[in-house]
Amino acid sequence: MNQTAPQPKLHWDIFCRVIDNFGDIGVCWRLALNLAQRGQTVRLWVDDASALSWMAPVGAPGVQVLAWTTPFESHGVAPGDVLVEAFGCDIDPEFITRYTSNLQARDQAALWFNLEYLSAEDYAKRCHGLPSPVMSGPGRGLTKHFFYPGFTSDTGGLLREPDLLSRQTSFDRATWLGAQGVAWTGQRLVSLFCYEPAGLSALLQALAADQVPTILLVTPGRAAAALHRVLDEELGFQAMFNRDKTLSFFYLPTLSQTDFDHLLWACDLNLVRGEDSLVRALWAGKPLIWQLYPQADDAHHPKLGAFLDWLQAPPSLRHAHHVWNGVHPTPPWQPTAQLISQQQWPEWQATCLAARQRLLQQHDLVSQLLAFVANTP
Repeated sequence: MNQTAPQPKLHWDIFCRVIDNFGDIGVCWRLALNLAQRGQTVRLWVDDASALSWMAPVGAPGVQVLAWTTPFESHGVAPGDVLVEAFGCDIDPEFITRYTSNLQARDQAALWFNLEYLSAEDYAKRCHGLPSPVMSGPGRGLTKHFFYPGFTSDTGGLLREPDLLSRQTSFDRATWLGAQGVAWTGQRLVSLFCYEPAGLSALLQALAADQVPTILLVTPGRAAAALHRVLDEELGFQAMFNRDKTLSFFYLPTLSQTDFDHLLWACDLNLVRGEDSLVRALWAGKPLIWQLYPQADDAHHPKLGAFLDWLQAPPSLRHAHHVWNGVHPTPPWQPTAQLISQQQWPEWQATCLAARQRLLQQHDLVSQLLAFVANTP
């Protein structure tokens, strides 16, 4: 469901500090692109735009990328109508001073959002949309609003392009795989985009022991490094591992966001990490296993539990997530029966498709942002 009421054409300033090149900047670029596709003008201020060279190599009409430097350099531009602080970053006081002056001159209310991290935990719906009065500094007297992405109608929703479903419908799996150089003749396809998951060794052993030929499509960076480490240090000395060559590996180059979507659409199981890729895997509608960013105090465990509750994950899918993320205690893992056996996959597929259908009945994140802005006096 998308809101189709006419929206005012505004200038947006999105600020992003990069912690994880594939996460923070990925979400912010999709947000900027989605706004521009709906007629908005966007400046994306980022302290490290290097990942955009492959993530969005051709840029996008209506989106300007500016270096967010220290000390702050305004590049001679005035603040726009809407400010977005992504993931708790603080906009420089020089910019806020000019923004405040512009609002006072026009006698307008602030359109200033703190875009938070994605979570299925209860606090997301409790805090979504709450005002946050600015009590000090150059923005004193203005009000920010918390904007929480989420999986339910009482949150800010998820990023989704208006043409997403039509692009998926017209996607040609074989053609795309051939263009990547994948020699696909009907093998099962599994994507690997991960950190260093606890269950990687067990997964590889299960895939190799299974009778169904599998190609593991490996993304560059930490996923490829984790795979090499497990193959070299844990499985390389096991004579029986992959004896029949049932499991093969294809190492992908860096992919644009468009081609990353295509990867998820092409695969039969998607192993994804972080926020942006989880959302894209949900839209793909294929079975998925999500790895959260691991935290020393295990704060990611309740976050995973909340997501699995929302997903209405069956026991086998919940179990696979626990093993993949190193959640303990967990029952002993039977890799083939619990993760790789295709007897489980139809149930996983149905679960993910039902979740996607629930999401499609809700307003997407950009539609909600635009509606909030339009309804602000």
